[in-house]
Amino acid sequence: MTYSDRKHRRNHKTAPLLPQKDAAFSHSEAGFDGASFSGAVFNLSTTIVGAGIMALPATLKQLGAIPGLIVIILAAILTEKSIEMLLRFTRASKSASYSGLAGDAFGGFGRTLLQACIVINNLGTLVVYMIIIGDVLSGTSSDGVHYSGVTEEWFGQHWWNSRPNLLLLTTLLVFAPLISFKRVDSLRYTSALSVALAVVFVVITAGIVIVKFINGSIGMPRLLPKLIDQASFWKLFTTVPVLVTAYICHHNIHPIENELRDGSQMKSIVRTSIVLCSTLYIATSFFGFLLFGDHTLDDVLANFDGELGIPYSSLLNDVVRVSYVIHLMLVFPIVFFSLRLNMDGLFFPYAIPIAYDNRRFFSVTAALICLIFLGANCVPSIWDAFQFTGATATVSVGFIFPAAIVLRDTHGIATKRDRLVSSVMIFLEERDKVGFFGYLRFIVNCSFGDRSMFCTAQKNG
Repeated sequence: MTYSDRKHRRNHKTAPLLPQKDAAFSHSEAGFDGASFSGAVFNLSTTIVGAGIMALPATLKQLGAIPGLIVIILAAILTEKSIEMLLRFTRASKSASYSGLAGDAFGGFGRTLLQACIVINNLGTLVVYMIIIGDVLSGTSSDGVHYSGVTEEWFGQHWWNSRPNLLLLTTLLVFAPLISFKRVDSLRYTSALSVALAVVFVVITAGIVIVKFINGSIGMPRLLPKLIDQASFWKLFTTVPVLVTAYICHHNIHPIENELRDGSQMKSIVRTSIVLCSTLYIATSFFGFLLFGDHTLDDVLANFDGELGIPYSSLLNDVVRVSYVIHLMLVFPIVFFSLRLNMDGLFFPYAIPIAYDNRRFFSVTAALICLIFLGANCVPSIWDAFQFTGATATVSVGFIFPAAIVLRDTHGIATKRDRLVSSVMIFLEERDKVGFFGYLRFIVNCSFGDRSMFCTAQKNG
């Protein structure tokens, strides 16, 4: 364990959140012998496939089918490379966590900044998930118009299916038990179900496309982007935030790796998860765009709120919406896991591992779930929550920090290819024009200088 990890994050006691070589006690405890390959794949895949999958068909609407699918694949390759570099530099620094790696490269400030980015990203994401769950189940109102939710359509309006009450029931009966696990591997079965529900959406969408193709009511998808003027060209770049954040899972890489029975499998686990998620993304994007064409909405779930032109449209709409809500409920605890770890790291940097302190574990858990619940009930709309989260913190966690760590190269292991890929990742986020650019440029500038530049840049920013 590096000095940075020892100083900033607990002592050298064994814990479920540390690598297997330091966790013999935790693996023998309660019969736990380390996480399996399949369980890790499902947990990582669930981290990747969140709410963003529903925005992917709209990227094909903007880019056209061929460029859109190519870019989805390129985003997967770029993500796999960024995680590969992250794992390689983690082993070189002998760090036990992502924040420990950031601390090794940039000191305490870089470590704290990364933890803050993960907290902002995950907290905002979970608020968004809860808002979506409330909208789908209980309905939402906009400009004085009320859009009914699934439970209102089925049972009518009652006290128990009002938005606050439904979210409270969901929190107490679903979220509370799932976020009480101290090991991420304990979520492997719910993660497997979450991935299965994403497959259900693809199967339903593909089935509808096949039926409409047979009866001749579906047209050929647009293969290339529609470029009418300069404005339509620049509009193509609005897909960048969706694509570059579609595979973000970096905040859960280390928690999953630390519990593995065989840590050397992590690279294969990452590759398997990205291939699985890429397949889901490509199928969802293609069939969603093929089904709705130029009428595809930014959130394709909204397209499943009307007549689909086939028998049992209403039933299929309800199945899609309910399965999607259950999917989000099962994604929630896997994202919450790394949120709790990093929030604890921010407020208790010198304490023993949170898994060994029951009082702190349940106090932090209760405080976070209450904050998320209040946020979901008080934030006016999903877009306000997105603005709070920002693609800024997301791309910082997924691309900016890995690129900055490579360019900083404190252990002298970066190759020319690593530096090139890192520069591309920085460039893409600049094109994105969202975010945290003060902090991001500070990190990049530090890549070729000493650590004191980091604090100087922050002070002078």
